[in-house]
Amino acid sequence: MTEVISGVELFNWYQDARRRALFLAISPLEIDLFLQFYTNLSNLDLKLKNYQNYHTIELLISFEELKAKWDLRIEKRVPIQYLIGSCFWRDLTLKVSPDVLIPRPETELIIDIVLDLISENPSLRAGNWLDLGTGSGALALSLAKHLVNSNIFAVDKSRGALSIAQENSHLLNITKNIYFRLGNWFEPITDLQGKVSGIVTNPPYIPSEIIGELQPEVANHEPRRALDGGEDGLRDIRHLITTAPSYLIPNGILIIEIMAGQAPMVMDLFKQENQYDDVTTYHDLSGEGRFVMGKKSKSIIS
Repeated sequence: MTEVISGVELFNWYQDARRRALFLAISPLEIDLFLQFYTNLSNLDLKLKNYQNYHTIELLISFEELKAKWDLRIEKRVPIQYLIGSCFWRDLTLKVSPDVLIPRPETELIIDIVLDLISENPSLRAGNWLDLGTGSGALALSLAKHLVNSNIFAVDKSRGALSIAQENSHLLNITKNIYFRLGNWFEPITDLQGKVSGIVTNPPYIPSEIIGELQPEVANHEPRRALDGGEDGLRDIRHLITTAPSYLIPNGILIIEIMAGQAPMVMDLFKQENQYDDVTTYHDLSGEGRFVMGKKSKSIIS
């Protein structure tokens, strides 16, 4: 249901929304994003706040619905991405829902790491690539966009998450080289053993006991299965590191996103397998070790 209101009405609401947001240390920029999604206002209108002089502004939902949605942001701390059903990630606009983890900006660096590694070894550009625990499909879709001669397999154990990833594939018209498999980690792709050029994954890595200490946007709203890494946060990471060599070709790569502070332990897990070379930690923009990569040893036959 659409509705038309005056600029003064909307600006008065904005001022109250801004006050409530600042009280909770929520960026007022979220209000602009929210209004950009649910009104006919341009980004420039929202930046300059000149819409307060407009006689009419068209809302895509009723004013009462708009206010109720923002109340969820303030009172329930529902993430803005879930309220608008959308997330901007790298060069993609992705549909998101509470079925999927909201893609983080730091995860974008995985794609940069992949492209750098491929520039060193162009043979990896064509082949099979896996995104394990694909969620919204962010990594898989970005890989499919960049690696047009590869087959990208997006895997998730959640039917709801996989449905969102498939919908994003169609919305973005990235469909020719991406395939979706329902199941836990490697279970639905046993046909690819020994045939995989690279694996990317952002697995659950948060220790169970500290999930409740996270921001309410995360702890209360994002899917726990995408967060909870077991007692030490490394449960799924161990499984991935142990199992991946059976799937990778020689020199094939495994890249895992990790929690800040886990890099030394994850490096050790890679090295203990004795099936990886060039084990490397990559850092995010704040200097934290957030990704660990290993290459399948040439001399190992799984």
